[in-house]
Amino acid sequence: MHEFDSTAFNRDAWEERWRARGAAPAPPPNPYLTAAAAELPPGAALDAGCGAGAEALHLAAAGWQVTAVDLSAEALALAGRSAVGHPAADRVEWIRADLATWDPESRFDLVTTHYAHPAMPHGEFYDRLASWVAPGGTLLIVGHLASPPGQGHRHPEAASTTAAAVVDRLDGAQWTIETAAEPVRTVAGHAAELHDVVVRAVRHR
Repeated sequence: MHEFDSTAFNRDAWEERWRARGAAPAPPPNPYLTAAAAELPPGAALDAGCGAGAEALHLAAAGWQVTAVDLSAEALALAGRSAVGHPAADRVEWIRADLATWDPESRFDLVTTHYAHPAMPHGEFYDRLASWVAPGGTLLIVGHLASPPGQGHRHPEAASTTAAAVVDRLDGAQWTIETAAEPVRTVAGHAAELHDVVVRAVRHR
């Protein structure tokens, strides 16, 4: 049985990953987020594991008030550089915190995360995110799907999930599942295809 290794995704590990990235520009916002945001009225959003800030700044430009949280000071420094001169930068509050222990003061109209690898099992992490969605709000989870050997960009089990595993965490009495998919896409600069997990759900109480 797989045993979760929290040290692989602790603060020091993430600081080293982002430090190794250097001053490379932030990638474009995740396409699943841009598509979802285009269909939703702006409100209060949480970008959980915001990384270099592309999604947070995209939401801000679309009129959202964004709380962007990440464990890594290196990531937030890169996000801060991306925000300089951005016309909607004042709509983003950047917070350095561990999402395994941090709790917001209020709930959000949109809670989203993109390939976050917390220092806790993914299922428990998604439970926390779901609890922060306000009634009528949307949860958008984008994660890595473990690819078959020789196919796609592979990720370790602790950094992967499935659409079914995410959906199973959401109580049908409280949630309506709008998307539960495992799409495959190509990204410029990546030699292999990305096998993704995308779950979008609306909380109705």
